[in-house]
Amino acid sequence: MGLTRRYFLRWILGLPLLPYGLFRVDEVGADSSNPEKALPHATKEADISIGRFFDGEELVYEAGFWMVKRAALGRLSFKADEKKGLYTATLQGETLGVLGWAARYRVHTYRSVMQEIDGGRRLRGLSFEEDVKVGSTMTKRIHLFDYERRKWTSKRRRRNGMWVVKEQEIPQDRVYDDFITAAYNFRYGVYGPIERGKRYVVATFPRKGASSYEVMIVAKEEEEKRRTGIPLRDGKDFFARLKLDPELTHSKEGVVEGWLTKDLYPVEGAIRDVVFVGDIKGTLIQRKMR
Repeated sequence: MGLTRRYFLRWILGLPLLPYGLFRVDEVGADSSNPEKALPHATKEADISIGRFFDGEELVYEAGFWMVKRAALGRLSFKADEKKGLYTATLQGETLGVLGWAARYRVHTYRSVMQEIDGGRRLRGLSFEEDVKVGSTMTKRIHLFDYERRKWTSKRRRRNGMWVVKEQEIPQDRVYDDFITAAYNFRYGVYGPIERGKRYVVATFPRKGASSYEVMIVAKEEEEKRRTGIPLRDGKDFFARLKLDPELTHSKEGVVEGWLTKDLYPVEGAIRDVVFVGDIKGTLIQRKMR
């Protein structure tokens, strides 16, 4: 199970992070009969900055497949740093039970340090860390973004403790939001209004040849079909589909899809047709606010 060993926690426990990277909007038959824009900052007090809006939030998800409903657990938290205008968001996932034993109890941790810019209307990532612990072994990657020098520095620590460091230019017209930073920007409305029937092309800092993906908020007609035969549940306001490289998800078509609330955090979703596994499903089990 290649996905379990390497990507399972990233894409299932990272399900709250459907908006991956920077968005630009292509309107493809936008549904004018449904004007919801899902812009939290437009419906709250105008002086609440993006960091203050999310400060103290924690989302807890469980994920599973086949008859194993709790194969893994993930937590996504957002909190203010001591320095004004800086925030840290952490996504941590771990395998549980039999899967945990089979995967040597993997723990994946993704940590993004962000700063408010544009007068508190947007977050920009300063650093992004990826830690993977398997048993007693730890691997680590660090990405640093220096916009004054326009430099992106990536560091990777090998199992023998040695570091591999690379430095690249950041193009003048680009901001390299990591997927955690992008998720909060997306929910706050930074990338524009979210409407049914719109497609979003997602650009991210290039890794393994991939520099963009596609997100679709499905039209009203498809959304209603998706609701057929499922129990009614508050919070299922938008149905989103994320199209990724199949090699990245170890699935047939690279499709991740699920239900979003009006505040644009997922309550339920799945990676479809994962090799050897089938559908892997994630569900929100708790949301905490400060």
